[in-house]
Amino acid sequence: MEQAKASPKAVRLFYFWSGIIATLAYRIIIVLNFYSSTWVKISWYVGTIGFILYFIHRFDVSKKRSDLIIEHRLREKLDRNTLDELNNDDKDALGYILRTLVSSKEKWNYYTIFILSGIALIVGILFDFVLKVE
Repeated sequence: MEQAKASPKAVRLFYFWSGIIATLAYRIIIVLNFYSSTWVKISWYVGTIGFILYFIHRFDVSKKRSDLIIEHRLREKLDRNTLDELNNDDKDALGYILRTLVSSKEKWNYYTIFILSGIALIVGILFDFVLKVE
């Protein structure tokens, strides 16, 4: 595997702001309901697309971390005490991080959010632009 590197700062900022804007777009819908259904729809689309982008990125980061832990057999090395520079508290902390990153059900959360957001986006497009349901 090639050396793991974080995405460029501009890419990370793009995904960060996608998540922030999506969150705000969803939250403001309650206020926009009093004014205009058009703005509610716009806000909903912005939020849904933003969350799809954000969670694709978070899934990718999580997968890279998990793959590195597995590929480098970090848990096994930690269990065999081959990290001499670390004290026992450090090793316990690192062990917890490695175990939970690999065993986390986080990816299922990402799958669910991505799939349901995709379905909602398709249904929204169908209702708003194809079937023109009011």
